[in-house]
Amino acid sequence: MPRMDASTINSKVTLGPGVRSPLRVAVVSETYPPEVNGVALTLQRMLEGLRARRHVVQLVRLRQHADDLPRRARGFHEVLMRGVPIPRYSHLRMGVPCTQALDQLWRMQRPDVVHIATEGPLGWSALRAAKRLGLPVVSDFRTNFHAYSRHYGLGWLQRGIVGYLRGFHNRTLTTMVPTPALQRELAAQGFQNLRVVARGVDTAHLNPRKRNPSLRRLWGASDDTVVVLCVSRLATEKNMTLLWRAFDAIRQRGIDARLVLVGDGPQRPQLQALCQGAHFAGVRRGEDLASHYASADLFVFPSLTETFGNVVPEAMASALPVVAFDHAAAGQLIRHGDNGWLAAPQEAVQLVELAARAAGDRDALRAMGERARDTALVLDWQRVIDDLEAVLRRAATPVEPAHSPLLLRPLGT
Repeated sequence: MPRMDASTINSKVTLGPGVRSPLRVAVVSETYPPEVNGVALTLQRMLEGLRARRHVVQLVRLRQHADDLPRRARGFHEVLMRGVPIPRYSHLRMGVPCTQALDQLWRMQRPDVVHIATEGPLGWSALRAAKRLGLPVVSDFRTNFHAYSRHYGLGWLQRGIVGYLRGFHNRTLTTMVPTPALQRELAAQGFQNLRVVARGVDTAHLNPRKRNPSLRRLWGASDDTVVVLCVSRLATEKNMTLLWRAFDAIRQRGIDARLVLVGDGPQRPQLQALCQGAHFAGVRRGEDLASHYASADLFVFPSLTETFGNVVPEAMASALPVVAFDHAAAGQLIRHGDNGWLAAPQEAVQLVELAARAAGDRDALRAMGERARDTALVLDWQRVIDDLEAVLRRAATPVEPAHSPLLLRPLGT
């Protein structure tokens, strides 16, 4: 079993009067960069925020490949666990039961709080081990597994999946969700102790100044071409065939347009056969991804299975107006007709029509893109870390038995 040395999780920093002591946080996740998905990238940003505030982080994650080695830095240490490929997503892995291993790890290196980011076998093992040891646990609701089941002919499993997720999260002190809408939806299904911890966006990194004419030429786009972009995993649950319908409606109006898809996934071969003439850019990261965003003109996002949808504020930060369903991040951030366009959920025809109309008005695209950028500028990661830190500190604070259970009181009181 990999171990942290005493200078990391087993020690506390002695601080002056009035300065709050750093927390020792064990974070458990079945996905983490270099894997590219919203859960992995958001979690990485949150852990960077905690480390910047001098908290000590132990990340328990899956070994991603044979040469994967645990990383170690001041106040940070990884523990790698075994995983197996996920069906239909061979590039991703899920954990296997390992309660005993985590029990031993945390007996030797006891954290102040355990933060479980994913609800798979690794997350379940972490929950059981933490409960055995009397460790406080908080969790994230980050992926709509129950919604995904409908897209793979497994809708009959939805009730059972919801029951599992509800049982999992209700055993933790707090379940963090990214939007008030999701909080209301889950509360109606019996989830308890829900707390909104939003998402931020790096507006310095994602910036319209990174527009790249050479990249547009690679796509076959002139200055007058409307480049329609979508950044997404290419999978059935992301509703990518509706994206092609919207783009086809744009072309039928005689608009000079190009479609660019950034991302990869099991549906890519099918989409390449369907979307003749589209540019498939594959997975992009860092400055390359920022340039892809900034070099487009319109972002169309047809998914209805997001818990948040990080790509929406990323597009907005890049001064891209967004056409999407009134759902998740889009429903929270877009003001219809002002900084983007919203179709009613499940109204596919409306989304197609909005995309075609938007692409036909270059002046509106530019004006709305500027207002989208203004919206993104207030999505400060520091406020997100403030909220996360408050949840962790509240969970780690001992409470007298007479005041239990802990989170029957509003957070912050």
